[in-house]
Amino acid sequence: MNSPKVKVALAQINATVGDLPGNAALIAEAARQAHAQGVRLMLAPELALTGYPPEDLLLRPAFMEACQRTLASLARDLEPLEGLRVVVGHPWPTDTAPDPRGKSHAQPPCFNAASLLAGGQVRSTYFKRELPNYQVFDERRYFRSGRDAGHGAVVFDVDGIRFGLLICEDAWFDEPAQAACAMGAQVLCVLNASPFHLDKAAERERRMADRARTTGCALLYAHLVGGQDEVVFDGASFAVDGDGNVQSRAAFFDEALHVVEVGGDGRVSGPLTPWPSVEEQAWRALVVGVRDYLGKNGFPGAIIGLSGGIDSALVLAIAVDALGPQRVRTVMMPSPYTADISWIDARDMAQRLGVRYDEIGIADTFESFKTSLAEQFGGLREDTTEENIQARIRGTLLMALSNKTGSIVLTTGNKSEMATGYCTLYGDMAGGFAVIKDVAKTLVYRLAVWKNEQPTTRADGSVGPVIPERIITRPPSAELRPDQKDQDSLPPYEVLDAILAHYMEDDWSIERIVAAGFERAVVERVTHLIKINEYKRRQAPVGIRITHRAFGRDWRYPITSKFRA
Repeated sequence: MNSPKVKVALAQINATVGDLPGNAALIAEAARQAHAQGVRLMLAPELALTGYPPEDLLLRPAFMEACQRTLASLARDLEPLEGLRVVVGHPWPTDTAPDPRGKSHAQPPCFNAASLLAGGQVRSTYFKRELPNYQVFDERRYFRSGRDAGHGAVVFDVDGIRFGLLICEDAWFDEPAQAACAMGAQVLCVLNASPFHLDKAAERERRMADRARTTGCALLYAHLVGGQDEVVFDGASFAVDGDGNVQSRAAFFDEALHVVEVGGDGRVSGPLTPWPSVEEQAWRALVVGVRDYLGKNGFPGAIIGLSGGIDSALVLAIAVDALGPQRVRTVMMPSPYTADISWIDARDMAQRLGVRYDEIGIADTFESFKTSLAEQFGGLREDTTEENIQARIRGTLLMALSNKTGSIVLTTGNKSEMATGYCTLYGDMAGGFAVIKDVAKTLVYRLAVWKNEQPTTRADGSVGPVIPERIITRPPSAELRPDQKDQDSLPPYEVLDAILAHYMEDDWSIERIVAAGFERAVVERVTHLIKINEYKRRQAPVGIRITHRAFGRDWRYPITSKFRA
């Protein structure tokens, strides 16, 4: 006798935090499309109703009340879709009273929940049991565990197959899945909002494959897509059979209604999107991050200070992919130390991409600053002070253009610079969004080469590389003094980035890094620079996170500290 099969849709939507009506509309539209395809069960991502992460919105009673109203309204809107069940992620308020002082809650104010909607009603609700509190996650601030509150597994029937609900972190542990299986679940449905970092998607699939093998159940993984402030969600929803084999995968970084067929015997079938390369994953994450930060916040366009160097070139290429050339403006601001090839290459790239290009010389303004400060600086030699004045003149000009036009300034500093303080407060750090803040310099080069290898139609209709080759091959320089090179002040980037990864991302000690073969003096110098520049990073714009540890939400070091190991 053949095992029953059910069509299930994984609704990979791009939710916006706080846009309850808009998110509900996305879910409802996906449900209508699923119903038209004969789907019997649709899974929306974790906290799809609110967007993820809603952060301290969850502490506002008015927000929680609006969530409850929107959930009930969504259930009613789905009632005409006869025979379709929809699972949606949302917060669910606890019964606890607020703190008597009225300032905070005596305990987390809600559960991270997933509700089954059918027949115009909320049929059952599952409460997340495992609450992550590492990297960018801060769920114990907001949520109670369903386990602590005495809530158990939720299992329901669709056409003879038993489905059990889990939410994200639950599926990384044995107990929640075992509880669902103990109630007869044959298929595990996992709702997710798991922020992207390089290699995260592969890790997710490995862990979910392990979960499917240990339970013998097929597993369906519905994942969020899109950008939210510094985090990006990569989509790539997938389905695993009962033997732990990934049988179907949705698109990376795109909204999708991914339909699979699942049987009670653990078999799964559906389309299988191939894996993108690491460079493509990073590129698309950066593009989505820029597109959604500007789009969801209503900025009409972007302004970039174009220097003729590789960092600003990379940011420009990303911005054009994200926004289109008509919404991107570039400004070249040559100083007395700017090489001719810098403005030639900058102008060339702007022409290749078809973006607006302006030149505003800063030599006269720089001389005016030096004249104004001549008496105060009398008898003192020139140093980084004069270098920083040039950077701050540029920052002031870019911010003036931003104020006048409403477009946001995209800063161009990379992770290597942010780590070591090779950047100027109120200068090249001035702006609203730091696109490559979490991209080490060595990865900057890899991404530039990768982009040039992609068939790209340029503004003149020809197909070819968009970043001039000389920008990639010439030695990097801030061009703030004669014949300046980055390597005058920093170790080779291959060495710097390796030390940075070990110390900052992997928490290795100085002794362990030295034991791995790095010169002690270089290690101590790099780690010293990381420590003393925390005050700069605290004042940097928010930027896109693409590694498992970025400067931002998951790096919370004190500015004032005497610890030096």
